[in-house]
Amino acid sequence: MNDAERLTALADRLKSLRGLDEDTFDRLVTALDRAADRFGYDAEGRLKVAFFDAQSYDIASFDNANADRYAFRYIAAALGPDTAAAAKGCKAVCIFVNDTCDAEVVEVLASLGVQIIALRCAGFNNVSLETCEARGISVARVPAYSPYAVAEHTVGLMLTLNRRLHHAYNRNRSGNFSLDGLTGFDMHGKTVGVAGTGKIGRCVINILRGFGCRVIAFDAFPDPAVSAMDGVDYVEPDQLLSESDIITLHVPLVPETRHIVNQSVIGRMKDGVMLINTSRGELVDTRALIAGLKSGKIGAAGLDVYEEEAGIFFRDLSHQVLTDDVLARLMSFNNVVVTSHQAFLTNEALANIAGTTLENLGEFVEGKRGSALTNAVSLS
Repeated sequence: MNDAERLTALADRLKSLRGLDEDTFDRLVTALDRAADRFGYDAEGRLKVAFFDAQSYDIASFDNANADRYAFRYIAAALGPDTAAAAKGCKAVCIFVNDTCDAEVVEVLASLGVQIIALRCAGFNNVSLETCEARGISVARVPAYSPYAVAEHTVGLMLTLNRRLHHAYNRNRSGNFSLDGLTGFDMHGKTVGVAGTGKIGRCVINILRGFGCRVIAFDAFPDPAVSAMDGVDYVEPDQLLSESDIITLHVPLVPETRHIVNQSVIGRMKDGVMLINTSRGELVDTRALIAGLKSGKIGAAGLDVYEEEAGIFFRDLSHQVLTDDVLARLMSFNNVVVTSHQAFLTNEALANIAGTTLENLGEFVEGKRGSALTNAVSLS
């Protein structure tokens, strides 16, 4: 009899004991699994991973890349206080941008024996790193998947708003082929302000240079490669605000950048400016944005993110009343286009996300922890 058979026999004996309730039985079996170093692995030795907020495209891309190396437990619900228990028996969890992984949730995960949180995204503002560090849980992310995907969607929003493509599409489908109200402007020669010149920002700049735009940029850490580009200049924030015909945001969400676009900032923008946000919803104070749209200060807005998108984006709510009054008001403007956090959604990006996430899990299985992980996220 091998150890696995002995444990199975012992578990069967525990089941037969009188007065042993289900919770006590589960705790004893979990303790036995951990003692035998079986916890978190299935009978075939594969790491068990609780995969939250699993969408059809996630499942397809991860199954294709996985090749049966890991035992994914796909869970449609997002991670949160009410769903964290679904990770029971797993040593790893895999989460996305709108999953809640605050201190309360991390404590639950730790109590279940979870040892790694694998983010299938670049951002990690939804994870309590302090609690993870205190409970010895490693955190890894996907630092880059396809900057081209987000950059191309960004420019797609600019073109849609500028040439009123959303209106033209709806009109034509209803048999209205008139051109009244569809006049746009040449992108060539317009000034576009790019806030944030990381990988995505640089891709956006390269596309805009192809249109013949004048690009002005701001970044707390200017990139010499961007400075060397023809037709691109780093400027101070006030100059970017006052001179840009279009402003596009590509900065990370940290405490210092929350509501970086607010009433005061909007007031310093050029009249009729187009605002694009494909980065993080909380960069923009949505109520201030609505006020700017109502006054005409903001001529158009293209948003792939929204500060209260959790529980709304990635969900089919077509059979329900939209109860978010702010989002409902925002979407009532005919010069606003909202997409539901889909800028990343290309075949190439999905493949890269799956590949990097599996590499992160592979390093964990090999014994790497914390900062030793290639794509680790930590307080330091």
